[in-house]
Amino acid sequence: MILYPAIDLKDGQCVRLLKGDMAAATVFGDDPAAQAAAFESAGCDWLHLVDLNGAFAGRPVNAAAVEAILSRVSVPCQLGGGIRDMATIERWLSKGLARVILGTVAVEDPDLVRNAARAFPGKVAVGLDARGGRVATRGWAEETEITVTGLARSFEDAGVAAIVYTDIDRDGAMGGPNVEATEALARAVGIPVIASGGVSSLDDLVRLRDTGEIAGAISGRALYDGALDLRAAVAALRT
Repeated sequence: MILYPAIDLKDGQCVRLLKGDMAAATVFGDDPAAQAAAFESAGCDWLHLVDLNGAFAGRPVNAAAVEAILSRVSVPCQLGGGIRDMATIERWLSKGLARVILGTVAVEDPDLVRNAARAFPGKVAVGLDARGGRVATRGWAEETEITVTGLARSFEDAGVAAIVYTDIDRDGAMGGPNVEATEALARAVGIPVIASGGVSSLDDLVRLRDTGEIAGAISGRALYDGALDLRAAVAALRT
């Protein structure tokens, strides 16, 4: 199972939100590229980047910070937030991103997801963010009646590389991931599932890994707070 250290970008800074609330942001640094380099030095295999402002604006906002990260590290990076048209997908991939994450458009324009996955095999993931099993969009500000499992299954034949499943009520709360819901989703679809939200300890990672179904896990606040040691976690997951 791959551990993805998270770099969430708001106004050019590294932050973590509490349950998706932009007003409840904790700033952890003003040099995202340096943070990315530190994560790479600690041995991570991937980085997970989020343009938080972009998720609300519907277009890239923290592009300069993302580009600085891409120029600083050699590990592959995936990015979500504000990516809602083919031109933006093409632009990010041309700049060296390994994978884009499509969230809001997976609900509002599923054909874009399918077309992008065909055009860029292995480089398009779907972000499913949910409260109570129901998908939320536009920076988690709008809730729908669409179920996570139903939407995930609709992309089974689309060729997407992964599903990033975030339990919004766990995100940034340091209360542990929703292992049961994430495992159930991973069992329901053939697409690799990456868990996000609440990962706060090595025990959390081991619980996710030991399901035998979950392909990856994202952690942010626990790494910044020191509750999770990245080097030790990566070593443990590799063994």
